[in-house]
Amino acid sequence: MRSSLHRSTRPAAPAVRPLVPATSSAIAAAIASFTLVPATSFAQAADSGTAQQLAPVVVTSTRTAQSITEALPHTTVVTQEDIVNSQAPDLRTLLRNQAGVEFSANGGMGSNTTLFMRGANSNQTLILIDGVRVSAASSGTAQLANILPDQIDRIEVVRGNVSALYGSDAIGGVVQIFTKSGAGQAPAANASVEYGSNNTRQGTVGYGGQVGDTSFNLTGSAFKTDGFSSINTQQAPGANPNDNPYENQSVSGQVKHRFTPDWDAGFSGYYSKSKLSFDSAFGRPTDDNRTNSELYALSAFVNGKVGADWTTHFKLSQSADNSDTFLNGRPNGTFNTRNRQFNWQNEYAVAANHTLLFGTDYLQQELVSSAYGAPTRNVFSVFGGYDGRIGKHQLQLNARNDHYSDFGNQSSFFAGYGYNVTDAFKLIANVSNAFRAPTFNELYFPNFGQPNLQPERARSVEAGVQYTTATAGLLRVTAFETRYDDLIVSALQPNGMFLAENVNKAKVQGIEASWRATVYGTDLGASVTFQNPVDEQNNTQLLRRARRHAALDVGRNFGNWRFGGEWLVSSSRMDAGSRRLGGYGIVNLNARYNIDKQWFVAARVENLFDKDYQLAYPYNTQGRAGFITLGWRQR
Repeated sequence: MRSSLHRSTRPAAPAVRPLVPATSSAIAAAIASFTLVPATSFAQAADSGTAQQLAPVVVTSTRTAQSITEALPHTTVVTQEDIVNSQAPDLRTLLRNQAGVEFSANGGMGSNTTLFMRGANSNQTLILIDGVRVSAASSGTAQLANILPDQIDRIEVVRGNVSALYGSDAIGGVVQIFTKSGAGQAPAANASVEYGSNNTRQGTVGYGGQVGDTSFNLTGSAFKTDGFSSINTQQAPGANPNDNPYENQSVSGQVKHRFTPDWDAGFSGYYSKSKLSFDSAFGRPTDDNRTNSELYALSAFVNGKVGADWTTHFKLSQSADNSDTFLNGRPNGTFNTRNRQFNWQNEYAVAANHTLLFGTDYLQQELVSSAYGAPTRNVFSVFGGYDGRIGKHQLQLNARNDHYSDFGNQSSFFAGYGYNVTDAFKLIANVSNAFRAPTFNELYFPNFGQPNLQPERARSVEAGVQYTTATAGLLRVTAFETRYDDLIVSALQPNGMFLAENVNKAKVQGIEASWRATVYGTDLGASVTFQNPVDEQNNTQLLRRARRHAALDVGRNFGNWRFGGEWLVSSSRMDAGSRRLGGYGIVNLNARYNIDKQWFVAARVENLFDKDYQLAYPYNTQGRAGFITLGWRQR
């Protein structure tokens, strides 16, 4: 079971990428060039440095397309080129340098991984794949460790309360993953193989592009590693000291056809299947623990214009999070979630730079578990909003009501204001509230769950500045405060039992900054977070969350070569049992050589100085490790 909040566990350019507020026509052009990108190789990434690019277009911060410089919630994008250049093997590696983002993991590749954003609990950040919820109804978290970058086109990270847009869980923010589409490019194939430390092997093959009015992409990958011993046997002497192998097979696909200039429709899908050997701090040194997992998200969609000013979107989707554990070859637990969703969203342009948003969402959650039975949860939601600009003034207003079959109505709002002091300098202020619905574990798990639990609530205020120029790139600094009420905790009862109760309060105050630019041909990125995540019940630091963490990454092309590096630092964190996990600083390096326009070879070194650190007690992290990749793309 997951515990409660207080218990939880660039594109290259010859000079500088222009980052300016985009007009509606620029947004349309940027959508075509940015959001519709095929499977990109390392060689292609190097070639892209010959052309200037617009600021990325994002959709997660308002549910409508806008330039990232117009987003009022603090939003960043991990582009396809960032993914290619980083050579990241998993989602944790890909997002660990983002402002406000921290991870906890019970070992290496494939191990249980949780994300904390702005100090929020791991089940208080919403994870979407192509707009589809993928979290488990039992724990409220998603299989982050089993989402590998091979299938990903880009990721949008939105920080802060946005329940008014998405409903439950969006307290810390939203991480939306977009799979590859193939649109806007000539059909082409690509493939790569990798080998490295811990006998790690990986292979990827893909084919995608656009033919006439039809775009498509299909990518498949296989990953396998012998791993390392995930648990520190000096801290947990009863654990099995063997290595922990992991394997993953995943596939994603999209197809979209434009029937008229105003209407298109298509399908998208993501599927991942994995097997993991993991260590438990409890049990015998000979115990063999294994987990088989499946994760998928499927959707069918239609987009069109009802009139000159009215755009509508329909999406029907289903996702699943399935997990089976085994102890010494015998079944030891099954938790299978199925989420069925329907979304109808509309945007109406009442005037230039003034748009109304309205629509409805429907969610049905079912859980099949060997531990307990649970009724089906049905959630019917309506939402509305306004996004507009008058001169230097920008306003975003959103409201939403979610009706849950198990506890009734929950309402939420977001109000954001921006003021452009100059074309480059912008002031931003937001106020919002959010909620998290109780998980099925918290409601129904035997001798723990309580069916009368109410949602956790949060309210947040933030103020920030944004500075955007062609020479300085995009800098965003945000100060925020989030207060939590009715947090669900495992509370000790007079009879000695621990039951779930709405009794806790918490507060997180902080300042976060993100910066990205390409300066004289060198790609630069940095993030810094200072925060004070406090459990107000006992005035202690929230578990596994640091008060300070930062990241710096740099990369540069030299002819056919590219060299890059990353420096990650974090202060100490508290863990269960009043244990303190030490701070750390690690350095990672990567390089690539483009043999020709089709072939490339790449290499990366993780944890260059072999730093010994922990993200969760008593689990190990990867020591120094090296990997080499050979890749090809049809030209």
